[in-house]
Amino acid sequence: MLPLLLAGVAALGLLFGRYLGRSSAENRLRTAIGRMAQPNNKIAYALALIESSYVDPVAIDSLAEEVLPVLLEELDPHSVYIPASEMQALNEPLEGEFDGIGVVFNMATDTVIVLNVVAQGPSDRAGVRAGDRIVAIDDSLVAGRRIPQNDIVKRLRGPRGTTVRLGLERQGIAERVDVEVVRDKIPLKSIESAFRIAEGIGYIRLGQFARTSHEELVAALDRLRGEGVDRVIFDLRGNSGGFLDQAILIANEFLREGQLIVYTEDRAGRRQSQYADGRGTAQQMDVVVLIDEGSASSSEILAGALQDNDRGTIVGRRSFGKGLVQQQIPFADGSALRLTTARYYTPTGRSIQKPYTAGDPSGYEAEILDRYRHDEFFSADSIRFVDSLKRTTPGGKVVYGGGGIMPDVFVPADTTDVTRYFVEVAGRNILYRYTIEYADRHREALDGVRTVDDLAALLDADRTLVEEFVRYAARQGVAPRRAEIARSRRLIEAQLRAYIGRNTALEDDGFYANIHPIDNVIAKAIRLLQGVEAPASAAEAGPDGAAAGADR
Repeated sequence: MLPLLLAGVAALGLLFGRYLGRSSAENRLRTAIGRMAQPNNKIAYALALIESSYVDPVAIDSLAEEVLPVLLEELDPHSVYIPASEMQALNEPLEGEFDGIGVVFNMATDTVIVLNVVAQGPSDRAGVRAGDRIVAIDDSLVAGRRIPQNDIVKRLRGPRGTTVRLGLERQGIAERVDVEVVRDKIPLKSIESAFRIAEGIGYIRLGQFARTSHEELVAALDRLRGEGVDRVIFDLRGNSGGFLDQAILIANEFLREGQLIVYTEDRAGRRQSQYADGRGTAQQMDVVVLIDEGSASSSEILAGALQDNDRGTIVGRRSFGKGLVQQQIPFADGSALRLTTARYYTPTGRSIQKPYTAGDPSGYEAEILDRYRHDEFFSADSIRFVDSLKRTTPGGKVVYGGGGIMPDVFVPADTTDVTRYFVEVAGRNILYRYTIEYADRHREALDGVRTVDDLAALLDADRTLVEEFVRYAARQGVAPRRAEIARSRRLIEAQLRAYIGRNTALEDDGFYANIHPIDNVIAKAIRLLQGVEAPASAAEAGPDGAAAGADR
């Protein structure tokens, strides 16, 4: 059995080499596989003994499924094994499309409520409307059965060209409406929102760096320029990364020819550098980039490239701190290995990877909670820096490596207007459920909304929105507390308007166009781009406080 096992290991090495791409990588991998194929290799020998001599039959493939995650956990926090069963769910958001029926739905109670229908998509062509309730899928009752939302998704999705039958309840129609929807390709947008947020200023929110992100950005910038936009806010908060090449392409849009975007180094010190080619369409646009502790990987590459080239202003809170590059290596069964193969560095030579202990993923994840406990979310003075990791940009700005990208302008988390009343109505989902009912009552008017200005006019005309909600919340068991309602009124009204806006054809544009008035980070960005405030860099405070870099 041992020769067979070692032959399999060697074959696996050849497969790895194929996907690693370069001949030098293949040679290094073959050398490593050759070392593993020695009789004194404990792992190979142990597997061979188990398969040949263990008292009960053992499926080595199943054993490998258990061993690989533990093995990789001993390396770094970002090297992982992905089972075949999880690959589609992980890759789908990055690929830019999936096969389905083209609806956005929610199960606020135990009913599938259609919030939006993808224009010209399969459901739109079949006659499904926003506000419809899906009560049956392929003659199987789903209403009132508390079926998990993931199970509903599985029933609605399927290979393009196949048909799914839907039974719908529609407001104003007594009998059930039955439709047949032919599944098709549904685009997934990585740019969640792009609209003119103020005179001459555009707002773009990028949810992740997917395969189509650069293409989507160029289209969004072109559209915004047509609306008179010459300055842009680029929101990367909560964006955990994605494809590295998309971050490079997007950075290229803003940088001049020859400016370094990012470089990577493997363990042998081999360096690969990426430079701007001078063909970017946004080289003359003023830009502010928003980041926070949820901004990681490709988000940090983009923010670091602009910051180190003195291009624009980085605003918000310190980013996550992921400076390791993974390569996804597929196995024949559809599973894959995401293996850390290099570190990336910003143009000034910063590695922004935060410290970690191999084999301690929980401690790595808890680091963000530690920042909160140490008051870093609320005060830049709580952040400490290591002088040996200090770098200087061409414009003389001091930046630091070793723990994420520190913004040029720090904006603390704002909890001023958060009261017990607000926490209760938001946390119990009462606020969101009210917006679903509101959309039902005003569906005709909401279906007529085509622009952000249309939505604003419609909602501005409703003078009793908050009061009606307070009465609704009281019926749901949350008694009004007038002083707390007055204090949280801006938060409550903004969230009501935002969720109602998402129930229109504007989708996320309707949401962000209404939530931004209570977002102190966006407010700061607007003031900076309007010239109302000067972008006083945090670096001016020096290494004992709010400097433009961070290290634990």
